[in-house]
Amino acid sequence: MPWQHRLVRRIHIALAVDDLQRSIDDYSERLDAEAAVIVPGRYALWRTPEVNLSVTLSPAGAERLRHLGFEDDAADAATETSDVNGIVWERFTAAQQASEIEDVYGPAG
Repeated sequence: MPWQHRLVRRIHIALAVDDLQRSIDDYSERLDAEAAVIVPGRYALWRTPEVNLSVTLSPAGAERLRHLGFEDDAADAATETSDVNGIVWERFTAAQQASEIEDVYGPAG
């Protein structure tokens, strides 16, 4: 049987938080994984086999869902749509997300 590449498609959850470091500590423990990307004072991202979770420092909008989506190896381009409930869903590759993180939040520290 020939080797077949399995495309990755993991759920993406983006949250706004009021304390970035406490959130990094908490979600690292909950996910049993260290953050894959940290932009000091602004942003953190975890990438596990099941989930792509990001937190953004946003004291005024903390404790809220920013958006949902999928990290999807098959995405041709980063897209954003809203579902019937008005929830924003994004679809992107890991490379597209990395580019957006650097453009919006700056380089990882």
